[in-house]
Amino acid sequence: MKLAFYLIAAVMIAVALALLLWPLVRHGRRQGRSGSIFALALLVAFVLPLAAGGLYLLVGTPVALNGITPPPSMDIDQAVAELRDHLRQQPDDLQGWLLLAQTETAMHRNAQAREAYGQALRIDPRNGVAMVGWAEADSMARDDHRIEGRALDLLEQAVKADPANQRGLWLLGISQFQRDDYAAAAATWRRLQPLLEPGSNVARAVTEQIAVAEARLGGRPTPAAAASTGGPHLTIQVQLDPSLRDKLEPGAALFVYARAERGPPMPLAVARLDASQLPATVTLTDAMAMAPQFRLSSAGKVFVGARVSASGQAMAQSGDLEGDAGVVGVDHTGPIRIVIDQVHP
Repeated sequence: MKLAFYLIAAVMIAVALALLLWPLVRHGRRQGRSGSIFALALLVAFVLPLAAGGLYLLVGTPVALNGITPPPSMDIDQAVAELRDHLRQQPDDLQGWLLLAQTETAMHRNAQAREAYGQALRIDPRNGVAMVGWAEADSMARDDHRIEGRALDLLEQAVKADPANQRGLWLLGISQFQRDDYAAAAATWRRLQPLLEPGSNVARAVTEQIAVAEARLGGRPTPAAAASTGGPHLTIQVQLDPSLRDKLEPGAALFVYARAERGPPMPLAVARLDASQLPATVTLTDAMAMAPQFRLSSAGKVFVGARVSASGQAMAQSGDLEGDAGVVGVDHTGPIRIVIDQVHP
């Protein structure tokens, strides 16, 4: 195959090696082993394939491989075209189709990624990566981003075959949440929690979504949820003033946050929902902190607010819809009500 295919493959190999080594790092830390050894292993996993390829291109003789003049430098679209040419000649190359699908996904070409994952499933119908990838690409290619039909069937098969499939569990929970089956969504995401690195951004996001699902069920987290997060729990009830409803744009994001009464503007806890879910109830906890050193439990009082962002950006922008409940104590136990009734200048 052409040089471009090998370059893409080298990148994917580096990523795959890192994913394989990361569980070893976690295990070693739990066993009290030095983290420097594992850090070096991760560094080698990332650098070695790329460095080898770069060194070869710098001092090697690519022309010696095929006896022709080295090809001119190519952009990513040319590299993908080379890969597609290869797959037309070898349509049963499973790894080639998976590589193409992952590349198209990285380039946000979801319909093309779905097609490539479909080809991988043609070759190996039980391939877990292809099943989850097809479901995700299908949801991203749809205007409503729903996970249903074949996508849902594939996710259920993938999770049944591999109960530790993290991406599959996450997407399956989203599908259940979309169908208003909040109990099932929370249960699925709870299966995912033990598989994640404690305190990581992903773990916090999953905890946040569990809280949202359980809030939909009864307005407050279950005792199990409270035990898993610990610390303060602020239950926020948010609604949109009817006079601003015509300003609510499709796809807008709702941010519910708490920041220190005095201190940096970084939120101590923040939840992100689809604004179409308004009115909504959210429980803010320490698990929703943006940084470990800035949590709800690190402050005595917090400013609680909510904002609808048409752009989906966390930073406030002109035209955003917002409201707040003022300053409350982090030990507040009752519901905190916010009416979004202002337009950000």
